[in-house]
Amino acid sequence: MSDPAQDLVLVHVDHHAGAVRTPVLELLTAGRALGRVEAVWIGDAPGADALDALGRHGAAVVHHVPADQGELLPPDAAHVLARLVEEAGAPVVLLTSTFENKELAARLAWTTGAGLVVDAAAVDRTADGRVRVGQQAFAGTWTLEAEVSAPRAVVTVKANAVPAEESAATTPEVRVAAPAPTGTTPLRRVERVERPGSDRPSLTEAQVVVVGGRGTNGDFGPVEDLADALGGAVGATRVATDEGWIGHEAQIGQTGVTVSPRLYVGAGVSGAVHHRGGMQASGTIVAVNSDPEAPIFEIADYGIVGDLTTVLPQAAAEIRRLRG
Repeated sequence: MSDPAQDLVLVHVDHHAGAVRTPVLELLTAGRALGRVEAVWIGDAPGADALDALGRHGAAVVHHVPADQGELLPPDAAHVLARLVEEAGAPVVLLTSTFENKELAARLAWTTGAGLVVDAAAVDRTADGRVRVGQQAFAGTWTLEAEVSAPRAVVTVKANAVPAEESAATTPEVRVAAPAPTGTTPLRRVERVERPGSDRPSLTEAQVVVVGGRGTNGDFGPVEDLADALGGAVGATRVATDEGWIGHEAQIGQTGVTVSPRLYVGAGVSGAVHHRGGMQASGTIVAVNSDPEAPIFEIADYGIVGDLTTVLPQAAAEIRRLRG
């Protein structure tokens, strides 16, 4: 008889204000192809809506780890996950690919002796049962496959890499674990400042991203207008953030965030290699630039040579008209 723990996949749940973040549902979908999926929820107890979402996407069990402050810094979270991994004997752990989770994954892999893969664009198993991942490399110009040879794998998966699909609806069993310990490292949170609220989706999670570059000349109004018409997020190139036209949290590229939306619209973006490294895995790339020789046209699926201050407002108006 096979050991059921050999097919166990633990999924770390990112959540905010009691709601499950969309990329977690994508992780659960990917995890179902690897084995039996169980979720790990750290913080205040999950509500009925969160449990329903997790159950509909395949989580048979939700391990709730209470935390005094509602969340943990990566070192403490890694300690918690390592404990659960060892107790359950889980050979696979999946996390969303965020800055915090990459640190968490690295610490977890080191603690448990697991193979570590970050920014995966696909994950499945080989014929002999090894975890196999697909990744983008060299600014998205190469696609590679890698297999984890270690007996345990820790993988962070980029948002929008796997379409979220529901499975047979189940009510997950909630298992309350021991409270999360604090002070396992000298790190401590001294302050937390909430960003102003926005109706736009998170940049790393959005399925549509509209990006402004040097060609905006500091006016992100048309970029934001089109993003709102499409229900997308707003991003920027490094030069736009360095000039102070928009916050650095919007920077996409090798020194910023990596995105892989279904639709990327670059307005006034030249397409320098350091920016392409953060967006070339996008599903469909649309470029709007007044320079017909701009490098971004080399990778664009659709290119428009024109003034973004004319093209973007017209596109936004037409989209709103079609949507009624």
